[in-house]
Amino acid sequence: MSRRRRSMMSEQFKAELAKDLGFYNTVQNEGWGGIKAKDAGNMVKRAIQIAEQNLSRTQR
Repeated sequence: MSRRRRSMMSEQFKAELAKDLGFYNTVQNEGWGGIKAKDAGNMVKRAIQIAEQNLSRTQR
């Protein structure tokens, strides 16, 4: 039995990350299932970096 997890990131944020990382065309053509595992990992890494930057700004 497969369970779908609800995304923690908005579709808009994911699209912005995909554009920044250069694989948004794949997402447009094939959907999120068409991206490489490496690209998904890089997207998560970048999202964490952005979250950490935002957190450090709010703690000043």
